[in-house]
Amino acid sequence: MARLDVLAGTYFVVTVAAAMVLRVMSLFPAMDIFNPDWVVLVLIYWAIALPERFGVFSAWAVGLLADVLTGRLLGQFALIYALICYFSINEHRRLRQFPIVQQCLWVFFCLLGSQCVVFGLESMRAGNRLPLEFWYPVLSGTLAWPLVFVVLRYIRVMARIV
Repeated sequence: MARLDVLAGTYFVVTVAAAMVLRVMSLFPAMDIFNPDWVVLVLIYWAIALPERFGVFSAWAVGLLADVLTGRLLGQFALIYALICYFSINEHRRLRQFPIVQQCLWVFFCLLGSQCVVFGLESMRAGNRLPLEFWYPVLSGTLAWPLVFVVLRYIRVMARIV
């Protein structure tokens, strides 16, 4: 059992690290406005797949790391990720039964809530309105969810993480 926990923890760290790299990496500068929050997508998957192993504290720690990595207000992503993880864990039994389209709807509202918090903090700090492009990552993240789900599920099944 301990070996399985270490294996699951290793895959969690590797997938979150890959998501953080995707978050800050810029393949095409013109496409940066569509770059979704890959970290949220990975955290939602692990919260739904293994809620007993990865919880709010894990999401909070990942959020602090994302705050430092992106240079945002310290605690901003920690709060957002912890809340999204909390709600995903609370609804994990229901979310597991949903078809992928309904899961996309859940992810849409999680990403929308995340962007609303970021919008509120940015508008308080900067005092100006944000452009429409600010909301594009919500749509691209929703469209990326099926890919993230399939890839992470494949990894979890191949590694026999239950």
